[in-house]
Amino acid sequence: MTESLKLTVDDQRDGLSVIYTDGYINNQGGEEIARVAYELIEKGQKCLLLNLAGTKIVNSIGISILIEIIEKMLEIDGKLAFCSLTPTIEKTFHIMGLAQYAGIYPDEDNAVSIMTS
Repeated sequence: MTESLKLTVDDQRDGLSVIYTDGYINNQGGEEIARVAYELIEKGQKCLLLNLAGTKIVNSIGISILIEIIEKMLEIDGKLAFCSLTPTIEKTFHIMGLAQYAGIYPDEDNAVSIMTS
C-alpha cells in the first residue's frame, strides 16, 4: 500500500493542538506525525490530540512511532490522546498498550472537553 499520509494541524485551541491524519500510518506516515508532534512540543505544546478519522490502517511500524511520541509526551509531563478511531485500530491500540498511556475518545468534541478541563 503506497497511500501517503496527509496531516493538518489546528493549534488554535486553548493549550491543545489537534493533528488530523488522512491516509495510511506506516513508517513514512508515522515519521511525519512524529515530526509535526515534535515541532509542536518544541514550541511548548504539552497537550496533543491525534484525530484519526481519515485513517483506516496503522501498521506495526506506525504504532511503534506513535509509542515513541507517547514516551516523549510522558517525559515532558504532557498529554496525548487519540480520537475517531476505526474499531480495528481502537482494538489494536488497546492490545498494543497505547491506551494505557494515551486517552482514546470516540470523537473530537468528547476528547477536547475532557483534555481541556
